[in-house]
Amino acid sequence: MLLTGMVIQNSATVLVGRYTQAGVRKEDRYVVNHLIVVCEIGKLLLSCLFEYISTNGQLMKSIQEDILDKPYDALKISIPALLYLLQNTLLYVALANLTAPLFQVTYQAKLVTTAVVSVMMLNRRYSFQQWICLIALSVGVAVVVLDQKKDDTSEEDKAGQTLAVGLGAVSVACLSSALAGVYFEKVVKGVGSSDKTKKTVSVWMRNFQLAFFTIITAVLQGMWSKEGVSEGQHYLHGFTGWAWVLVCLQAGGGLLVAAVIKYADNVLKGLATGVSVCVGTLVSTILFHTPLTGQFLVGSTVILVSVYLFSNPVKRKDESVVVAGSTPTKSLLPK
Repeated sequence: MLLTGMVIQNSATVLVGRYTQAGVRKEDRYVVNHLIVVCEIGKLLLSCLFEYISTNGQLMKSIQEDILDKPYDALKISIPALLYLLQNTLLYVALANLTAPLFQVTYQAKLVTTAVVSVMMLNRRYSFQQWICLIALSVGVAVVVLDQKKDDTSEEDKAGQTLAVGLGAVSVACLSSALAGVYFEKVVKGVGSSDKTKKTVSVWMRNFQLAFFTIITAVLQGMWSKEGVSEGQHYLHGFTGWAWVLVCLQAGGGLLVAAVIKYADNVLKGLATGVSVCVGTLVSTILFHTPLTGQFLVGSTVILVSVYLFSNPVKRKDESVVVAGSTPTKSLLPK
């Protein structure tokens, strides 16, 4: 249910985000950094609300026990916040040195990278079939995205691009994204904790902590870059009604991602994101009259088949079947 909700949320976010940018003059658009800060504030407030509900009104007690009494434990969440900041910074470097199609293709490596990091940090096991599915899904997403970007040649002629710098930046960004996601999953699930009697911090409180540190890093990044800010503009310049809808989608999506990480894992989250690319593109054919091509159909088929086969690995005779995010079970013989 959570993964289905994530597909819907991702698709809606892409469509609304495109709508808020399409046909709007550059000077009338919102600053992306400001949007990120407002979205994170929304996540923080929603996290407080859910924590308040789940603890029957004991929000301040949770803050006292999980943050003020254990500051070093709370500071652990600053690590993924800094990694996300590094990722976002490097993505701008990559975009400045790579063409849009090349960037979209190379950035799909983050799904496989996340799986590799999950194996290393969480001792997770994937079958050969699941590894093939991850690679095929990355290729399928790249095919769909390239179909949407093939008419965009504005970046093809950019001067001063350095291929090595761009590829290096996108590679480190993929690794940073994987480390941040898997580390947050490890903290949320308490993987590797030696004290089994220790009270587990709720996913809402962890998301509260993550939003808090992300706000700090995003504000500092905005003060450092000053990109897109014109003199005399207020902080919420360009925030139309649809921009606020986008804020709500992003804020709710942040909590949805946290819940998915808690009850599923980062790789399944990546699968849901891949499916949302198909759904978003399909819906855009209705709303924005985007042409539906054979390339899109091929890429979508590869994505959907990969997701199905990854989630339903073939059971082999006399072998243990290990599903991602679960514990090994006894050998299952085919009927």
